[in-house]
Amino acid sequence: MRPDYRVLLIAAEGLVPGPSTGPGDRMLADAQAQAVARGEAEDPTVNPHVAAWHEAFRAFGAKPERIRPSVDALLRRAPGGLPRIDAITDLYYAVSAAHALPIGGEDLDRYSGPPHLVRARGDEPFEIMSGGQASTEHPRPGEVVWTDAEGVTCRRWNWRQCVRTRLTHSTTRAGFILDDLHPMDDARLDKAGRALVDALGRTSPSARFATRLLRAERRPAPAA
Repeated sequence: MRPDYRVLLIAAEGLVPGPSTGPGDRMLADAQAQAVARGEAEDPTVNPHVAAWHEAFRAFGAKPERIRPSVDALLRRAPGGLPRIDAITDLYYAVSAAHALPIGGEDLDRYSGPPHLVRARGDEPFEIMSGGQASTEHPRPGEVVWTDAEGVTCRRWNWRQCVRTRLTHSTTRAGFILDDLHPMDDARLDKAGRALVDALGRTSPSARFATRLLRAERRPAPAA
């Protein structure tokens, strides 16, 4: 569907979790100011990369004006202040807003097997909280989702994460998914990845990191 798609995966071990801290707050404040200055807080689609994600969402049937790519939803919160969640989430939120690309963070200890990016069948479980109670939804057939062996970990490519694998105050092993479409190039994606690793390294000096860049490949049509 998007042969220009690239994803930078970052695995981190030895992270120091907990509530929001000064470093994350400062990074979020700086990213917030950048978003406002670039005009992205008022209309994120002035950034060509965010506009490309709107096109990608439309391609699998989502309406990005209502169901927004994660970076679009984040940038729109800049005028009132980017959210403060926890020590680790704040850092990747800040990098996402500063570099205008979707980033997801997952607790690797809550994963079951490796992540897969697939078109949904429609019967996969997606765990959420609704009205303070645990609940299970299902994606629409054909929807782009991240999954593991137990179910959907993120719906609509990067729209919403499940509660099972979300980061918490006890997370020490995390995986980060940096989603990239044209016109963002490899150099800009790498710069965002290095910014995230540097930020995590400053707050978790003993952390260890591994990265992997994957590219979409257009598969040939099956023989008649």
